[in-house]
Amino acid sequence: MQQFIRIGVDLAKNYFQIHALASEDGSSIVRRKLTRAKMREFFSRIEPCLVGMEACGSAHYWARELKAMGHEAVLMPPAYTKPYVKRGKNDAVDAEAICEALSRPGMRFVPVKSPQQQATLAVHRTRDLLVKQRTMSVNALRSHLAEFGIISAKGIGKVDDLLDKAEHDVTLPSAARVVVKTLAQQIREIDISVDRLEREIAEAHSSSDMSQLLAEIPGVGMLTATVIDASMPNAEVFRSGRDFAAWLGLTPRQNSSGGKQSLGAITKQGNRYIRKLLVLAATSLLNVLGRRKGALRDWIVGLLAKKPARLVTVALANKLARIIWAVKKTGESFRLEKFAKA
Repeated sequence: MQQFIRIGVDLAKNYFQIHALASEDGSSIVRRKLTRAKMREFFSRIEPCLVGMEACGSAHYWARELKAMGHEAVLMPPAYTKPYVKRGKNDAVDAEAICEALSRPGMRFVPVKSPQQQATLAVHRTRDLLVKQRTMSVNALRSHLAEFGIISAKGIGKVDDLLDKAEHDVTLPSAARVVVKTLAQQIREIDISVDRLEREIAEAHSSSDMSQLLAEIPGVGMLTATVIDASMPNAEVFRSGRDFAAWLGLTPRQNSSGGKQSLGAITKQGNRYIRKLLVLAATSLLNVLGRRKGALRDWIVGLLAKKPARLVTVALANKLARIIWAVKKTGESFRLEKFAKA
């Protein structure tokens, strides 16, 4: 059986590019383009070795498959492998860059997710998509009926009132009634689908001790707890809570040089969905601030005295991210006296 010290794999749908090193000096290199069927055959015929891939859509699946064969499969963020691309852009060059990045001692790796964790994240993404589609349908319904003078108060809960007004308006043309019925049916179907997905999320939440532990943090509910538990299976990946907050794009952008520190707005890089949930959680905490006491409340009040509320919301989201990392790291419960009811 062939022996390699490390292998870089550029993943695709049907074809995979292999860049394998048999010696550290690079004197023996194997470059090969494999079909999906030949991929398993190639790795089953070589000795177990270190295999690196970019973290993409199918990377977690192939990492689990290669681990089952005895290989040490690791995933790297695509942005961290790009600097090792010498020139041009093709599959062979990308595989070589992945293999080179794999040898760097300071390289950071993405934890391989289990099928259940990937399924939970798929449920979250689908629910988020359906909520956006429902919002689009409601906005379309409101705009169409507003042209005929039919309006109602804001909020998703006022849609039934809007539909009731449209049904009893005798001046509404028949063609417009068809539009109203079509959009109303679509909204109802989306509501049913969202409820079904939320039951799946609730089931994942009830079966995870860590998810229930995260839900004890102020502002962190079932949705936030389950998606963080599935996205960050191992807190050891991040050296500190700040690293986790930076992964979510909640830390200031740096443009420092010559010993002079220059900080800008938050980077907004990383997981946009979790960042949005944490900002919403921070917004809800600011709304109940007057009914709370404790160290976290005092910190928020002190910050509000100096900064605008929107900036404080983002700063609080950053702090929540650090608290979440600490809970994941230590396994301890959140100390409720930090933000207790007044």
